Amino acid sequence: MNAPVRVIGAGLAGSEAAWQCARRGIRVELCEMRPARSTAAHQTDYFAELVCSNSLKSDRENTAPWLLKEELRRAGSVLIEIAHACAVPAGHALAVDRTAFSRKVTATLSQEPLVTVIREEVTRIGEDQITIIATGPLTSERLSQEIARLTGSAQLYFYDSISPIVEADSIDTSKVYRAARYQRGTADYINCPLSREAYERFYDALVAAQSVEKKDWEKLNYFESCLPIEEIARRGRDTLRFGPMKPVGLKDPRTGQPPYAVVQLRQENLRADSYNLVGFQNHLRFGEQERILRLIPGLENARFLRYGQMHRNTYINGPLLLRQTLETKSNAQIFFAGQICGVEGYVESIATGLLAGMHAACRVEGIRSEGPPRASALGSLVHYVTQADARNFQPANITFDLLPALSVPVRDREQRHRLQCRSALEEFDRWLEELNPAMRT
Repeated sequence: MNAPVRVIGAGLAGSEAAWQCARRGIRVELCEMRPARSTAAHQTDYFAELVCSNSLKSDRENTAPWLLKEELRRAGSVLIEIAHACAVPAGHALAVDRTAFSRKVTATLSQEPLVTVIREEVTRIGEDQITIIATGPLTSERLSQEIARLTGSAQLYFYDSISPIVEADSIDTSKVYRAARYQRGTADYINCPLSREAYERFYDALVAAQSVEKKDWEKLNYFESCLPIEEIARRGRDTLRFGPMKPVGLKDPRTGQPPYAVVQLRQENLRADSYNLVGFQNHLRFGEQERILRLIPGLENARFLRYGQMHRNTYINGPLLLRQTLETKSNAQIFFAGQICGVEGYVESIATGLLAGMHAACRVEGIRSEGPPRASALGSLVHYVTQADARNFQPANITFDLLPALSVPVRDREQRHRLQCRSALEEFDRWLEELNPAMRT
C-alpha cells in the first residue's frame, strides 16, 4: 500500500518536507534518483547535498536571512538544526561542513520509521496520491517533460554555476590575511589582496579566457544574482570590484587600508583543509581556470579540489501555477517545493520544503490550512513565488524588499529592519499556534 504522501527528490526541500510529514505521524515515500542516475553537479548520493556553496548566509540578528532561519527554527526545521550541528567558522554567516551535513541528513531520514526511501528515477507523477515535487534545479529531462504535461506550462530555465575549491595548504599564507567585512563576526575568511596592477592583469586574462563550449553559451538566460565572474567582468572593467572582489570593509592589517580588490576564501569543512572562492562561479575551461586563478596573490601554487562548473536550473512559473500553500491550482494533491517552485538559495529551499510538508500533512488529516502571514519572511517569500508578475518571473532570495513596509515609515535602516523582524516573528508565532494544535506535532 502506498504511503499517503510521496516526496520526489531528496534535496534540501524534499528532505525537509519528508521530515515535516513524518514528525506529524504521516507515512512518506521519499524518492531519490541518485545514485542510479546522477546530475551534472552532484558528486555523492547523499540527501541534501550542497552543490554551489557551503553557506546558508548571514546569521546576524535582524538580517533577512537570519529572520527566515529563525522562523524555520521555531517551526521545527530539522535541516536548520543539522546545519547548526555541522557549522564551520564563517564570521557572521552560517556555513557548514557540506559532507558532514548531507551525511547527517541522510542518516536522520533513513532511520525514520515513517520514511521509506526509494532509490529510483521518477518519470511519472500519479495524480491520485499527495505528491510533493522537490526535484530542484537539476530535474531530469524525462521528469521535466512530465511536469510540463502535468502543469500545462512550458518550463522556464536559467543557468547557474558553482565556485572552485582549493586545498588549504596550497595557499601562500604570507600573501593573505584573515578578516571579516567591517569586522563583523570573527575573522574566519582568508582574503587575497590585489593591487591595481594585479587586478588589471587578472581582469585582462579573465575576459580573454576560453569558456567551455563557447558556441553553446550565446543565448544563456543567466540568473542575475549568480552570474559567472567572466560575465560580470564583461559588463565593465570595475564591475568585479563592486561585486565578488569588493574590498570595502576589509582592511589589510599590514597597511591599515583596504586593497584595490580582494578575493575571499571561505572554509569548506570542519577539518579546514579546503576553501571555497566566494562568488567565483564560472564556466571556463578547467585549464583556463587554473591558469587565471593562480594570478590571484596567495593562489600562485593553488591545488584545485574542484573547478567552477555550469549547470542547468529548471523552475516552474509559480505565479501562474501555485497557491500560497504551494499546491497547484489545477490539482490540490500536487505540491512544489524548493528551487523548482521559484525560490533561489539553500535556506529558501528548506523553507518551501517545510511549508509544503506541513500543508501536505494537513491535507492527509483533512485539516484546512492557510499559508504563513504576509508579514513573515516565509509568508513574503511565498507571496512572491505565487503573486509576482508571471510575465517576467525569476527566482528570488529572501530580502527585506519582499517584506511589507512598516505602517509608520522609519528612516534609520537598522531600526527599520529590527522592527520588521519583530513584527514578522510575532505574526509567525501566532500562525504556528493556530496551525499546530490541530496537528500531531
